[in-house]
Amino acid sequence: MTDEQILAEFRAADALLEGHFILSSGLRSPRYLQCARVLMDPSRAERLARALADKLPADLRESIDVVVSPAMGGVIIGHEMGRALGRPAMFVERPEGVFHLRRGFALKPGARVLMVEDVVTTGLSSKEAIAAIGDAGGKVVAEAALVDRSGGNADLGVPFFPLIRIDVPTYDADDLPEELAKIPAVKPGSRVEA
Repeated sequence: MTDEQILAEFRAADALLEGHFILSSGLRSPRYLQCARVLMDPSRAERLARALADKLPADLRESIDVVVSPAMGGVIIGHEMGRALGRPAMFVERPEGVFHLRRGFALKPGARVLMVEDVVTTGLSSKEAIAAIGDAGGKVVAEAALVDRSGGNADLGVPFFPLIRIDVPTYDADDLPEELAKIPAVKPGSRVEA
């Protein structure tokens, strides 16, 4: 899939939004890719996951034992990546603020894990989830995501394979451009309350 084809999938799902958004990192942005909307169509989710799986080197694809994603945003794309790769898919949650496996999910010691996210902005959630997988006995060998919004700056400590890189400016809440400050902020993500 080309970048334009990927963006066309987001546009078709009304998932490319413009306004004033509070990202899960707490940063502010004039644009937001609502992955939940693009993934709500199972056929579209499958197409995007297969395209993302195809971006992984063949030797990496073959070495993966399990796919793990962080709840909530990564659950659907993680499941679809598991399907695309023919591997089990599970997720970590943080009901008390720290990621961990629940619901009877367990990793075999040394299991080779592909971490899968919907969007990476700062990489904070990814790093937290990677640490939880290590605590559970797994070894994250790479991360894949639908969208890299980090400007190529997210250092996850493992190889990173995004389906698309999108450079959208982000701002601290106390350092907004005037045009963004005039628009009410909306929190479409999963971590920070507005």
